[in-house]
Formats: sequence, structure tokens, C-alpha cells
Amino acid sequence: MYYISRLKVSWRKPLASYARVPLFMLSSHCVLRASGSRSETVNDLSYKISSLIGQSNWEDNKFLKSLVSHLSPDVASKVIELQGANVERAVQFFKWVCKQSTYCYDLENRISLLKSLVSANLFSIAQKAIMTTLNGCGIGEEEIVKLICAFDDMRKMGFRLSYPCYSTLLMTLAKLNMGVPAFSIYSRMLVDGFVPDFIVYKTMINALCKSGFVQAAEMFFSRVLRLGFDLDTHVYTSLVLGNCRKNDLPEAFRVFELMSKDEGCSANSVTYSILIYGLCEVGKIREAFQLQQEMMIKGLTPTTHTYTILIKAMCDNGSIYKALSLFDEMSGRGCKPNFHTYTILIDILCRDGKLDGAREMFKRMLEDGVFPSAITFNALINGYCKEGQVVPAFELLNMMEKRNCKPNIRTYNELIEGLCRIHMSHKALLLLTMVIDNGLMPNTITYNILVDGFCREGHLDMAFNIFNLMNSVGLGPDSFTFTALIYEFCKQGKLELANGLLCIMSKRGIYPDEVTYTVLIDRYCKIGKIATAFMILKEMVKNRCAPTFHTFNSFLDALSKENMLLEEHAVFGKMLKYGLVPSVVTYTILINGHCHAGDITSSFKVLELMKLVGCHPNVYTYTVLIDGLCRNGRVDEAEMFLFGMASSGVFPNRVTYTVLLKAHLKAGRLDRAFDILSVMIKDGWQPNYNTYYALLKSLHSSVKGVEVNGASPNPVFDTGSLALEENYDDRFSNHVFREIDIEDAFKLRDKLEKCGGLTADMYNIVIIGFWKEGRIAEADRLTQDMLKQGLFPDKSVCSSLIEHHCRECKFDYCLEILNQILGSGCTLSLSSCNPLIEGLCNQGKVQEAQKLISDILKHNVDSGIAFSPSIEFLLKRDEPNGCFELLKQIEQLHQNERPKV
Repeated sequence: MYYISRLKVSWRKPLASYARVPLFMLSSHCVLRASGSRSETVNDLSYKISSLIGQSNWEDNKFLKSLVSHLSPDVASKVIELQGANVERAVQFFKWVCKQSTYCYDLENRISLLKSLVSANLFSIAQKAIMTTLNGCGIGEEEIVKLICAFDDMRKMGFRLSYPCYSTLLMTLAKLNMGVPAFSIYSRMLVDGFVPDFIVYKTMINALCKSGFVQAAEMFFSRVLRLGFDLDTHVYTSLVLGNCRKNDLPEAFRVFELMSKDEGCSANSVTYSILIYGLCEVGKIREAFQLQQEMMIKGLTPTTHTYTILIKAMCDNGSIYKALSLFDEMSGRGCKPNFHTYTILIDILCRDGKLDGAREMFKRMLEDGVFPSAITFNALINGYCKEGQVVPAFELLNMMEKRNCKPNIRTYNELIEGLCRIHMSHKALLLLTMVIDNGLMPNTITYNILVDGFCREGHLDMAFNIFNLMNSVGLGPDSFTFTALIYEFCKQGKLELANGLLCIMSKRGIYPDEVTYTVLIDRYCKIGKIATAFMILKEMVKNRCAPTFHTFNSFLDALSKENMLLEEHAVFGKMLKYGLVPSVVTYTILINGHCHAGDITSSFKVLELMKLVGCHPNVYTYTVLIDGLCRNGRVDEAEMFLFGMASSGVFPNRVTYTVLLKAHLKAGRLDRAFDILSVMIKDGWQPNYNTYYALLKSLHSSVKGVEVNGASPNPVFDTGSLALEENYDDRFSNHVFREIDIEDAFKLRDKLEKCGGLTADMYNIVIIGFWKEGRIAEADRLTQDMLKQGLFPDKSVCSSLIEHHCRECKFDYCLEILNQILGSGCTLSLSSCNPLIEGLCNQGKVQEAQKLISDILKHNVDSGIAFSPSIEFLLKRDEPNGCFELLKQIEQLHQNERPKV
């Protein structure tokens, strides 16, 4: 099939066996085979290149470019040596060859070339080459440390850095906030007999202040004063920065005041920006804005850095609109945002779920010619993945690669988590094999995401295998790993295994936290083994892990359901003894316990008590009381209580209305139930599955003349979500969709329209219900009726529709319905349409399949996208059963210890 065959081509690298061999080594190998002797090859090639660079405009010589395309450092060194006294040309060639080679001279190759120059006693050329390397782009902390180690090796050869080299090296370290290495280099500079000038002193003050070593910086400041150098704005600003880094704002402002009094040392925009940053860091945002105003009054224009600091402060404070307003202000003042500004805004918009805004900001960034970094891409990828939109997330990965922005392990962690979120953990595991094969090593976070993903899907065997793999590859599981597994073991009722993991965890010196203990306690409480839960609590306290109110809430909830009110009150007292303040959840559980016991009077007493202690009841507290009244047959009182909630400043929600509506249905008051439904819809709450379920059953029963006994199961109070709903996982196990007629669905639709409700949700729920019961004809009829009404099925309905019709090989019929849905502007996921795409391809209808994919992508991303490796990767159908084989591959790849490429 087209898209699968393309996938195989796209994700396999040609010449894979050469992946670990640097290209210059392959080139040297080829040259040696042609010439027979390595020394002859080096001499011949170096003389040929040397003669060419003696000509005018040699940099543009195409033949020369071909010769140096894979030139190794030793040959380049020989060429430079042949330049003799022409130092300028030698350095020019050094700069040129480092950029011109097709494999480019990374730092390792540059260091090799520098050492060759020193070995050849070409010290003057080496000095200038070092200056070129230090002034070049891409020098980070890791690279500068490697360079310093290389200088140590060269020192053993009798080579010493020149004064300009020392000065440039110190400036580079200052830029990287590396104060300690800067002081070490400064000391070596003195040992070599150099006398520092004012620039070196300024650089040292700046480097130390950036690292927070203000006292050491002040020592240099005193030396500057003793030597009689004139202080300048740069020195004062460095001291302001150092004090801000220490969060010593009073001292920072004292230096600022001294600076203002010193003639010729007035504060500039950098000084103000540093102080504004310091104020924002300690939460004094109002003062920061006042300082910005003062800055502008004094005629200093806020810089991009100034605005970026304030924008970040607003984002950290959750004031997104204020941050966007500042962004517009800086643009209006002609102050161009940089990639930091854009990245901060994209990140906050993604975290706040405003993906459209983040996408627009990213577009604007590209239009402004600002190059996004890996951090920018990661923020946007994370935003898409959190919303389950993996297609645009993977397209961003493509964009990164096209723009030569190398994805890091965090990029892939976000994508792996995105796949796990949409229950494609097996696909995430396949992605991990490709990541490792491309030279990136996963970390503990990567494996934790996979463990959690497989646990959420209920695949404990796979999760446990990944847990074992972590041990074998030297990435020890942490507290998160153990807790994820323990939670899933508890969820599946395998409590002995969960306890076993807890023991292993303790033996390894990984101390369980309150989350781990509470997971176990909650599960034992839920299955009624409260005594065992108390033993775990005792162990928790013994290990000096303080229980939280969540821990005690689990006990209270279990005891209330068992009508053990005395024990419940004892646990409540114990909770107070630990100094924990009961939350609204705690009081609501107590109220629920009394309601279960039929003691409504005591429930209302607890309500008054929580008001008295300043714990305000919320909608769920009132809902529990309404449910309690309904359980005890006091439906009219419950209705009065519901409509009186607003006077307390609390308004009913969908669950509250549903509880009362069901109570009326159970009492056989169908008309009254629809009256409540009408009020509920007018109040802005659309019915959910539970409401439709109860109404359909009651409508059917009323037509058949059957008593509506237990129209729905009693609601269950969930302390975690504070919601009163049936067990959602078992919603299709009841026989309602076997019993009802399709006419019952149409009757409900008509009544719902009279109440002002939206019928789309009802259609979706009933269609899925019929699908689950195998009533395909009724489901199809409802789907067609829905489309006639101008309504469109949701994603779950579409997935069921595709699954059932593809199983029956009704691909054309399925495609016809999907085209109608897509034509309305609705979105569908590629994974849900995969069976249809595959079926069409199997029937030779490749063009129809490609058009469907294209239509889906148009609604998932900003513009039409051609097939890319990542899209094909998502489309390719993988069997989850192959995961164990993938784990073996991953372990093997770890053992290979492939370098980063």
C-alpha cells in the first residue's frame, strides 16, 4: 500500500552500516585506496590546496571546494603550515575550511586542528585561530570546558595563550555565567605574567556578579578603585545584577543610588531592566511597572529585554491578557520581540489551552523573521500533545528538521506522551526505537511516560517489562515509576503485587511519598479492607511520611459507605489531631455518610458546622444533601432545597438537576421530570449520558405500562471528582438499549426540542448504545436522520461507525458518510479512519484513500500537507502485540551505545 511503502522508505537510512563512521574517515579511506600511501596523500593534497589558495578569489574556486569537501584536520594543518609567514592567509583558510567542509568542523575537529598547529610550532596562527573559535557561534558551557581542557593539553606542548586570547576567553565565560572557571583562568593569566587592564577587571566583576559571587566581585571593584581606574556604568550595572541574583534588592538599589550620584555613570536601559527583573523575581510586579515608567520619564526607551521580563512576569502571574497587551505595546513602540518573547507567550498560551492563540503567535514569529529554538517548538508540541492533537505536533517535528533545529530528548518526550494520551502507547514505543537509533538517549522521564501510558491502557505486563528494562539499561526507576505501577496494580485488584512493589521500593532506598501510600490506602478502603488500610497508615507515619487530608478522606468515605458513623467521627478527630484542616470534600463525605444512614437531620447539622468554621459548602455539598432527601423519599423537599440554593450563592449544576430528575422518574412523575429538564437547560446545563439513559428507560416503560422501579441505579458519590454519577465504565452493560424501540429515541428527541435542548448529544449517545448492542440498522437510521437534521456525529460515533462498517467491508457507504461529516467542517483523527484508509487501499482505491487523508489533514492543521515521514508513521497500522519485540530492540540499541549524530 502506498502510504505504508512510503513509510518504510522514509524511516530507514541508507548506508546504515556507515552511520557511526565520520565522513572524513570515509573520504580518507577512499583517498588512501587511490594513492596507496597516507603520507603521500596528505602531501599531494596539501600542496595542491596550498597552490590554489595562493590565487585571487580562491574562496570561490569550485575545484578547491570539492577538494576540501571532506578534508581531515591533519591535512588542513599541513595546508596552513605551508603558508609560511603569511599568517593572515593561514587564518583566513582556517576560518574558511571550518565552514566549507560538507561535514563541517565541529568543536572536536577544530580542537584537533588547533593541536596540530601547536605541534607544528605555528603558535601565532594558533593564537588567532583560537580567537576565531571563541568568537564563533555555538559556544556553550560544554564546548568551553572542552576548549579549556584542550588549552591545558597545548600548555604541556609549551604553548601559552596570548593576552588577547585570555581577554576573549574571560569575556566568553562571563557571557555564559561561568564565574568560577573565569576566576581560574584569571589566576592562570597572572601566573603567565600578564598584568590585567580595566577591561579584564570589568569582565571579572561581570562574570562573578552573574554567578552571584558579589563579595568576590567587590574585591575586584576595590582593586579597580585602588589602581585609579575610572568607574563606568558597566561596573555599577554588574554589581546591581549580582545583588539582584542574590535577591538582595535593598543592596541593589543602594548601588543604583550611588551610580546616580556618580557623574558619567548614569543608569542605562540595561540597569533598569536588571532592577525590573529583580523586582519581578520577588513578586513586586507593581513596583517593576513603576520603575518602567520612571525609566521612560528619564528618556530611556524600554528594550526588548525590558518588555520580555515584564511579559514573563505577567505570564507567571496568570495575567495572559496583560502580557499580550504589553506585547502589542512593545511592537507599537518599534521594539522588535525576540525568540525569548515569543517563546514565553507561546508557552503560556499552550499551558492555558489557547492553542489557536499559540499557533497565531508562532505564525507571527516566523513572519517577523525570528527563528524559533528547540524550546519554542517544544512548548508548541507540548500544547498540541496535551490536547491529543498529535498530527500537528508531528508536523512541527518535520518543520524543526527542515529548519536544522535539532530536536532534543524533551521534544520526543512530549511526542511520546502525546501518543500515550491518545492510547497509542505501542506507537510511542516504536517512536522510541527510532529516537535511540538516531543517536538520542532516553532518560528516566521517557520511560516513566511509557510506564504510565501502558498502565493507563491496562497493559500491566508491558509496563512491568519497561520497568525491568529501566533497570537493565542503568536508568533506575524513581518514585513516579513505582507509584504508577502500584496505582495500576491497585486498580486491577492485584494488591499483593502492589505491596510487593512497595517493599522493593523501600529496599532500594526510594522512599514512598504520601501519594504512593494514599493510593494503597484508598484501594484497600474501596474494597472494604479498612483494617489493612489502617496498618498502611501506621507504616506511613512510622516512615515519617505525613498523611494528607486526601489520605483521611479515603478512610472517611469508606466508613461512611459502611454506615460506621462512630468510627468515621473517630477518624475525623484523628485528622484534626494531625493538624490537618478539613476541606469541603471532608465535610461533604461526612454529610454523605449521614445521608446513607438515613439521618438527614445530622447531615444538616454538619452543613451548619462547616459554615460556622468558615468552610463554604459548594455545589457538590448541596447535591449530596438533595440526593439524601431523594433517597429517603422526600423529593418535594429536595426540589425546594434545590431552588433555594441560589440564596446561599451556590448554583445547581448538571449533576444536581440530574439527581432530582431521576428521583421524579423513579416516583413515576415523567411530566415533572421533563419540567426539571426544561429548567436545567434554561439554566445552561445540557443533559449528559445519565440523564438520557434514565429518560429513555422511563419513556419506554411508560409506553409498555411497566413500573419504573429503579429507573437507574443509585448514584455513587466519588470523593475524587465530587460527582454523583453511575459507574461510567459499565454504562452499556444495562439492557436499556436492547429493550427500547427506535421510536422511543424519536419521542425523546421531540420532547428535548420542546425543552430547548440540543439533540446532537442525544443522537450520539443512542447511536453508540445501538452499536454496542449490535443493532446496526437502528444505528444507521439514526445516523441518517441526524445528518438530515444538519447535525453531525461526534468522534466516538464516527469511530464506531468506521469500525462496524469496515468490518462488514462497506467501505463506500462509510466513505460517503465521512465525506458529509468532513464537509461540515468537523475534524476526525487519522487513527480512527485508519481501518477505512486501509480497506480502500486493499480494494485498489488508493486515490480515494489519499483524498480522505488530505481532507482529514486540512482540518487538523493549518494548511494542506503532503505525505511526510511523521504522518505516514502515524498512519501505519502497528500491532500492540509487537511491543515485546520492540523492547528487545531498545535494549539492544542501548547496549550498542551509539553516539549522538
